[in-house]
Amino acid sequence: MKLKKIIRHCINKIGYDLHRLNVNSNPSYQLKKALDRFKVDLVFDVGANTGQFGSSLRAMGFNGTIVSFEPLSSAHKKLTSFTSTDSKWIVHQRGAIGNIDGEIEINIAGNSVSSSILPMLTSHSSAALESTYIGSEKAPIYRLDSAALSYIEEAREYFIKIDTQGYESQVLDGAQEILLKARGVLCELSLIPLYEGQQLWLELIHSLELQGFTLWAIQKGFTDHRDGRTLQIDAIFFRL
Repeated sequence: MKLKKIIRHCINKIGYDLHRLNVNSNPSYQLKKALDRFKVDLVFDVGANTGQFGSSLRAMGFNGTIVSFEPLSSAHKKLTSFTSTDSKWIVHQRGAIGNIDGEIEINIAGNSVSSSILPMLTSHSSAALESTYIGSEKAPIYRLDSAALSYIEEAREYFIKIDTQGYESQVLDGAQEILLKARGVLCELSLIPLYEGQQLWLELIHSLELQGFTLWAIQKGFTDHRDGRTLQIDAIFFRL
């Protein structure tokens, strides 16, 4: 107890605080508890970027298999290097996930994480200037039904995380077979249009409900710092 007080005092001195992990305050811990509840041992990380989501799961103690998909060449290279020492974290060959098998053009955002196949609207770029597109590149694209089926053979329960910046409905359209046995889904949902042609939150919730999933939790995502308006959320669904 004395050691804990000393550590907390040192952390407080540099402007931070120390708290016990709590599902109400830590979204990654909340998800980890849910994955434990449903005995998930395989997570598909669709839109992995450089591994932020997978890293958060590992930090919370998830020791199952992670399979990451990433279309940007620079991010994919960093992701592959970052995961090289983790034998249970697999990085699929570079490519986007959608509703076709082929090739697409992906727009590269200045902050990398906001990159998307879809054109970005000013509602997004004006709320985060660093997200403005700075270029584009071609990338392979696969349906999840084409790319992911081989990974589920030995899995007890699997979970799909989708963070594709407005392209979520296309990912779901290309995952009809794999969704049938998925235990859960985490899907980024936009509350207002941020990318041209994207489906919004109510449509995607309805689509997942039709697939047999129940909304389990909502986590705050992208907020406009100018007025505090929430623009995107992360929604967690499970098949009960």
